[in-house]
Amino acid sequence: MLSVTVETFWVEISDGMAVGGALLYGRRFQMPSKRHVRKSLPLTEKQWRDAFDSETGRLIDGEKLLQRVRRGGVDASIRAEVWPFLLSLYDFESTYVEREEEKLLRRQEYEGLLKCCKVVREKVASQYMCNTDRHASTDMPATIANEQVHEMSDSGVIDGSSTSPEQKQLASGSSKSPFEQGKLARWEEMSAHMRREFTMWHRIMRLDAIRVSGEWVPHSPSQASVSKRAANQLAMDVGLREDENLEPCLRHHAARLVSILEVYALYDPETGYCQGMGELLSPFVALLDEDYQAFWCFSSFMNAVRQNFRLDEVGIQRQLQMVSNLLKLSDPQLYKHLEMIEAVDCFFIYRMVLILMRRELTFEQTISFWEILWADKTAARFDKVKISCRKGKRKAPPTDDLLLYVIAAAVRQRRVFIMEKCRCMDDVLNECNNMSGNLDVWSLLDDARDLVASYHHKLVTSA
Repeated sequence: MLSVTVETFWVEISDGMAVGGALLYGRRFQMPSKRHVRKSLPLTEKQWRDAFDSETGRLIDGEKLLQRVRRGGVDASIRAEVWPFLLSLYDFESTYVEREEEKLLRRQEYEGLLKCCKVVREKVASQYMCNTDRHASTDMPATIANEQVHEMSDSGVIDGSSTSPEQKQLASGSSKSPFEQGKLARWEEMSAHMRREFTMWHRIMRLDAIRVSGEWVPHSPSQASVSKRAANQLAMDVGLREDENLEPCLRHHAARLVSILEVYALYDPETGYCQGMGELLSPFVALLDEDYQAFWCFSSFMNAVRQNFRLDEVGIQRQLQMVSNLLKLSDPQLYKHLEMIEAVDCFFIYRMVLILMRRELTFEQTISFWEILWADKTAARFDKVKISCRKGKRKAPPTDDLLLYVIAAAVRQRRVFIMEKCRCMDDVLNECNNMSGNLDVWSLLDDARDLVASYHHKLVTSA
């Protein structure tokens, strides 16, 4: 019997050699547990400024800019300017004037949504107080009472009775708002169900928001120095009562999360709110001082990941199956072991997929990683864009699924331990949970690019 360790196979066996009936792959796909990959430099402020035409404000070479972001992310000083492009809020062909108009429209629309959200909260609270006993009412969010809200409530905006253009504009902030006449009619039709949903969402939001990690604090000096008074006022406005012992900056952050998540729940009622969304929103709130910017960037981000929060889990299952297929193609031995321990459904990476490795990576790693994911998705939408990895690497085309290749690479970096020590699904799950804080995101991206170059076409054609 051949008694050679798995590591020895990877060093000694050449590409494609069959040993004992198993096909073993060579050194090019070796995934050592420790390897230091030099990170490419991020897109700098000078490179960003030089990328625009001085007269029109239009990007001169968006393809080149995407290439830089795909390799090294974005410098912290320009994230607030670059993210709207990466998240498709601004068109890559837009002029400076067009972007200023879009910015104003987005601000007005968010303000309209926020007003409507406050009215909904008050209406929900009022009806809940009338139709339930006193004990149950203690779980309701605090009502918002101010002149502006009462004026909107009296005008009939929330129940759809107002159809004048002026009142629609007041409720939505712009003609493009999802709370235009059609949405208001839909709300009226679903009012009882939606009000129950909103009550449940708000309660969970508050609890989740105060648990969000404070890793962001060193990366946001302006928000870290927020006053206690400002934090208390915003917490009171959104009915946040469970956070009195938090530091002002953390309380203010939690209140902003609740406020924006409430608006999103009404903006996209089909998704509403699910646990985990607060962790996805937190980096946007931390790095973008304006709530309307954080909301629209988060909303665009959610367009790509909202499938993760479907109750039927179709989106999650598709992604787990893709990682399973990728492991089957790239590492048959590891896949066979997962089959043997009944873990081939890859449920052990569920959390990684759900919140895009937010728990596995540090805050700085997370935002750099997400920027690269967004750049890949944006590049994939350019019909003629052809961006390769760093010189000397096989070309890896941009893909909407880079996250899944990175997750597969993370699992493969633990292949030796999984094959030798893991005897059931729970063992693999524990090993994946232990990855938190111990991953080199640049090494993972390097390995993932190799996987994309070799297997992307096969996965696409077999899908």
